[in-house]
Amino acid sequence: MDQRVKVRLDRGETRSVQTGKGVRQGCCLSPILFNLYSECLTKEALDGLGAFNIGGKIIQTMKFADDLVLKAKEETVLQGMIDKLIEIGRCYDMEMHVEKTKVMRISRQPSPITVMIDQKPLENVEYFKY
Repeated sequence: MDQRVKVRLDRGETRSVQTGKGVRQGCCLSPILFNLYSECLTKEALDGLGAFNIGGKIIQTMKFADDLVLKAKEETVLQGMIDKLIEIGRCYDMEMHVEKTKVMRISRQPSPITVMIDQKPLENVEYFKY
């Protein structure tokens, strides 16, 4: 497929470049393809990891748009889930941004937990907007 794009700037347009993958901005297929892609990635990465039981159902993730929430009962399990998600994500050409990734502990013990991405600790938060 020979798709070419230009970027419109204040001073005019850039030269045309060929795109190798992706869909055009605003394409109605974009959210559907992203959902399929991310669902396959998370299923492959998290298969057999985590066992968070809510109302008799095992729930590993919550998703909204391009946000993903991982749930685990133990810090080591959460770290394993993140490590596997990063590993498989790289195969899918997707990355997790350390700056945008947070960890929240829901416990009677208010102490922070240490979860890392590429040897960088994730910020502990007390709440998040979803």
